[in-house]
Amino acid sequence: MYPLLFLLVLGVTPSACKEGSTNTCDVVPKDLYIEAGSSIEIVCLTSCVRGKVYWTLDNKSVDGSRYNTNSTHAVLSLRNFTLPRATLQCHSNDTHQVLGGTTIKTYLKPSNLSCFLHHENMENSTPDQFTCSWEHQVDPSLTINYTVLWTKSDSSESGEICSSTEKTCKNTYKSSNTYFSGSYSATVKAQSAVWEATSDPFEFTPSDIIKIPHPKWSSVTLSSDQLLVKWKIWPYASNYKYHCQVKYSKMINEGTPKWEIIEIEILNENSARWYMTTERLESCSNYTVAVRCNLNKGAWSDWSPEKTVLTKLKKSDYEPRLWRKVEVEKNGDRRVHTMWTEIPPTCQDTFNFTIKQTPYKENTTGVNYMATLCDSSISDVNEDAHTITLEVFHKDSLFAEDSVYVPAVGETGLPEVTGIQTNSTPEGVIRLSWKAPAQPVSGFMIDYTHDGKQYYWKETKDTHASLDGLLDKTPYNITVTPLFDDKTGHGAQVLDICSREGDPGNVNISVVPGHQSAYVSWDVRPQDVCSEEVVSFTIFYSTEQGPELNVTANSKSHHTLQDLTPDTQYTVYVKATAHTRTTNSEVKSFKTTRFDPHFNRTLIIRGTLLIFLVLTVGLCCAVRWKRFKDQLVPDPGRSSVALLASESQNTAPCTFEPSESICSSIYIEEAQTVSTFLPDTGCNENPASDQTRGYDDPAIAPATDRQTEDPVEPVETQPPSSPGELSHLLSSESGLSSPYRSQSPQETPAPKTSKPCKRVPVKQPEKMPPLSVYVSLDMFEQGQGR
Repeated sequence: MYPLLFLLVLGVTPSACKEGSTNTCDVVPKDLYIEAGSSIEIVCLTSCVRGKVYWTLDNKSVDGSRYNTNSTHAVLSLRNFTLPRATLQCHSNDTHQVLGGTTIKTYLKPSNLSCFLHHENMENSTPDQFTCSWEHQVDPSLTINYTVLWTKSDSSESGEICSSTEKTCKNTYKSSNTYFSGSYSATVKAQSAVWEATSDPFEFTPSDIIKIPHPKWSSVTLSSDQLLVKWKIWPYASNYKYHCQVKYSKMINEGTPKWEIIEIEILNENSARWYMTTERLESCSNYTVAVRCNLNKGAWSDWSPEKTVLTKLKKSDYEPRLWRKVEVEKNGDRRVHTMWTEIPPTCQDTFNFTIKQTPYKENTTGVNYMATLCDSSISDVNEDAHTITLEVFHKDSLFAEDSVYVPAVGETGLPEVTGIQTNSTPEGVIRLSWKAPAQPVSGFMIDYTHDGKQYYWKETKDTHASLDGLLDKTPYNITVTPLFDDKTGHGAQVLDICSREGDPGNVNISVVPGHQSAYVSWDVRPQDVCSEEVVSFTIFYSTEQGPELNVTANSKSHHTLQDLTPDTQYTVYVKATAHTRTTNSEVKSFKTTRFDPHFNRTLIIRGTLLIFLVLTVGLCCAVRWKRFKDQLVPDPGRSSVALLASESQNTAPCTFEPSESICSSIYIEEAQTVSTFLPDTGCNENPASDQTRGYDDPAIAPATDRQTEDPVEPVETQPPSSPGELSHLLSSESGLSSPYRSQSPQETPAPKTSKPCKRVPVKQPEKMPPLSVYVSLDMFEQGQGR
């Protein structure tokens, strides 16, 4: 390729020199395609400018040592060019003007060509197809035509094998063709619209590139000791050597299986066999097996179809690990619950289990019990020590056995572990540690259960262990028992150890807002029995604009937030923190009150008391006013003016009868001076005595005298001429504000014997005040009643 390009440059140069007289500038050749890794020279015509020029490759300057310049052109040399695409430009050194440019694209030639002869028609004993394949990196937008050519090494014979637009092709092979009787070389040529490339040659002889069909399975058998694989090679030629490979791998659910390949050599046999011991295989596991072969170290055949086999349970892989749990029933009888390692469920063989109970004494016969797959119970075990034996049979032959000791009731001297410590990890693993007893022991057995029905156990020689594969957030009862010789010690038990502690629980909060405070209370409801215990509570609160504040509560159920802003909206939530986890309550909103609730409450109480006091005082005043109005008119029956009134009557008899009459209820007010009394005109023998201030009151007369008197006719009284007269009388009474003259009982002389007389009216002095008579409305009724 390089000589051709050099001639191209030589052919261009004279023309460029000729055109130099016309001041032409350009870059030649244009739009090149070259094979990656080859070399090329690019010419820049510089007749149109004076001075030096420089090159750029993808806008980056090219080292000046890589090009030569003269007065008419500059030649750039590119060695081992591998860029897929590049742009070259020539520039004036003085003006930096672009004088011209071109693009260079590279292509790769095909590689890794290989060809083989194979059978398409399996009835033919010789190969009938010639197939070649190769690799080629090319622009997907280009259409490439491929042709595979052959050349015989010891002659000039050549020809075409096949052609294709893909990276593989095949053609019918006829073994009678003479040109395949020796050594050959093959090449593949790739052609596009603008370039052409040829691969490196592939050297071969027909016998070395024969690809035989994949082997055919004869059988795949598996026993407890070995895996035996048999297959056949076809077509088979006895004068050739065959090599075969067997691969096997354990079937797994995820990922790519890891194959192990074993190679064997087969001579003079068309039937091959291979076997391996099962020591390298796992028990009760599915394995996949495949085989392939080649002829004379030629091309490998395809892998045979895969065969899957299930391995057997090996004795070395199974240990019963018998264990027991002793339970004492209410009636005192003991029940022994036995357990052992189950046969893997993937094993398809049939196994039988037998449990034997034997007293721990020499020369005694035990009792056999048929057991289930992995556990059993023995009832009515007496107080003596026993040995429990498990026997596992496979096809009537003893496959495995194990035994365990059951101590007697109250047996002493057996070791026991102490100081069991437990803790749970976030991954759901329970870790145990304990102190070994003083007596030497051979190991420790750990059994644990979450429901008392299904037991798990683990044996260890250390004083610590880890229990994994547990149910999440589930409490377990764990027992650690020391083992020694052929006996067991006493078990030490720890209860309700959670496999993993859960979240502290749901936190429910309530808020009672105040004026400048808020009372926050909460309660924690565990989500499950293994919820982690809360260590502390933190209250977070904030306003809508302010930062979030927090305070740690001293109590585990409530806290009062202080120094809040009145009449402000707040949000609050409580975070419960346990040893490893936290739980937040829901966010609550509240608003502080505008006024202090205590002030409002005090104001209401005081207002209520004031209203009650006003109502009470008003009611009392109303009652007293009503009583005062009812007593404005005095009772005349209690007035001392009645005697004066009876004397002043000139039409009524002056004799007072012993019996009570209307006159006894009438009292006439006494005048302030002596001149106000009328003189007696003969109604009384001793008128001077009647002028005194003492009056005979009929009301206090002896009863015997009053009963002899006749009733007196009612006396008509003259009412005051005007209210002013009454007020005048009341005001004229010396030293008294009451209208009553003398209303207190006083001692009076005995009544006099009166005779009928007639009182003569006497003319009163002009300035004598009128007499006022007070009459009670019920006086007539009182008089009638008496």
